[in-house]
Amino acid sequence: MKQAIDAKPQQIIIEEIKNTLGIQENNPAYSTGLIWGGTANKNSKTIYSPVDGQLIATVNLATPEDYETVIKTAQQAFEQWRRVPAPKRGDIVRQYGNKLRQYKESLGKLVSYEMGKIYQEGLGEVQEMIDICDFAVGLSRQLHGFTMHSERPGHRMYEQYHSLGIVGIISAFNFPVAVWSWNAMLAAVCGDVCVWKPSEKTPLTAIACQHILKEVLVENNLPEGVFNLIIGDAEIGALMAADDRLPLISATGSTRMGKKVGAAVGARLGRALLELGGNNAIILTEHANLDIALRAVVFGAVGTCGQRCTSTRRLIIHASIYEEIKERLLKIYPGLPIGNPLGDNILVGPLIDKNAVTGFQAALKAVQEEGGTLLTGGEILSGEEFETGTYVKPALVEAENTFKTVQEETFAPILYLIKYTGDVENAIAIQNGVRQGLSSAIFSTNLGQTEAFLAAWGSDCGIANVNIGTSGAEIGGAFGGEKDTGGGRESGSDAWKVYMRRQTNTINFSQELPLAQGIKFDL
Repeated sequence: MKQAIDAKPQQIIIEEIKNTLGIQENNPAYSTGLIWGGTANKNSKTIYSPVDGQLIATVNLATPEDYETVIKTAQQAFEQWRRVPAPKRGDIVRQYGNKLRQYKESLGKLVSYEMGKIYQEGLGEVQEMIDICDFAVGLSRQLHGFTMHSERPGHRMYEQYHSLGIVGIISAFNFPVAVWSWNAMLAAVCGDVCVWKPSEKTPLTAIACQHILKEVLVENNLPEGVFNLIIGDAEIGALMAADDRLPLISATGSTRMGKKVGAAVGARLGRALLELGGNNAIILTEHANLDIALRAVVFGAVGTCGQRCTSTRRLIIHASIYEEIKERLLKIYPGLPIGNPLGDNILVGPLIDKNAVTGFQAALKAVQEEGGTLLTGGEILSGEEFETGTYVKPALVEAENTFKTVQEETFAPILYLIKYTGDVENAIAIQNGVRQGLSSAIFSTNLGQTEAFLAAWGSDCGIANVNIGTSGAEIGGAFGGEKDTGGGRESGSDAWKVYMRRQTNTINFSQELPLAQGIKFDL
């Protein structure tokens, strides 16, 4: 860790950002459809790395006037893009995936440095982008409709899907590029264009992605407005949510934010795809394989420093193995390697900023006031290598599921240990007993227990895993959750349908005009 700091990695990384990824001030690559710096002399925002507190860059936030420019650019591009055959659109996405392979290490390093997740997770996030590109390429030849038999003689009926229009994408800091790609690549092969508002905490990764995309669009003589980026604050997000020129808004973030977006989009009868908070649990039954379970528990709880929407926040443990699990976790947690996420053998990087640290400490204080017991962790790390004040020790807390603090999502590495007795349905009831419904998991070698967990009366989450943790979804399956998680579905399976409009067609190839339901209407 100290050796990495002595090498001043921030200078190396910033040069790599500027040179390899092409992010430079006043770069003419961003002349259309992209706000890099916004309008001159408008409000600026400085971007500091949570890794070492160094200033990475300064950007100006877009104005409402900038927003109008971007939307008009997107509208013009849509008229051309939706006429491009879907397999050709897929080929553009294929080329982007190849560019990501070329830039994977540099972009992964930027993700790590700007957001704070460990380098392996940064690389993993870029790999998710590559994977969704591959998925979308295949999808571009499989945007299937349906045929059905008409009740009228000489008639044929079928359904088809058409491009929707401009898709607005509002993404969060914790996955600064992957979740955007889940939306943008599917939208692209469906014939849509997109306007992306990344988190104002992590705009540089977005600008890097846009620069890489521009290379592909220019090489194929396509308008830059197929993929649009706007760096802005909540004002820009509100404009997008209320804008009826954007038929679909895909928003990732807190439940509080999602309710505002959903209300604004619903008021204009638009579509909202919401991926919101999670309060995910792993159930450990008396039949669990504890060796594989503990690895999943620890990664789920401390990976990305607890800042994944799928992070494991509650561990529901059968009473017969509770003390053993607690003892084993208390041996693991104090030895977790915490530090610069670009360093070797580091498993836990920093929280995104000091506000997140404040929320971490506030939750720990509140749960203890409710009767919870802090077993280990919770400290803010100090010293030269931790001078940013954003590094914390992941916490283990004994608690009850009914505690108000446990019912809420704290975006930080806090794992609540909750004991259950009786059969697995008691554990499932505890798991389901929160407002959120994103990801869930059970560890058991008992078929009856695992099938009960997956049954209609089992887990109420959008994701339910057996002998796998709550984190690390593959792009082949639809991703999303229920209840306060918003009900949206992104990524694989048939999630593509949300980016298209559905049309039923009836063709009369006879010389008669029979009416449906046998109605007679003769002139």
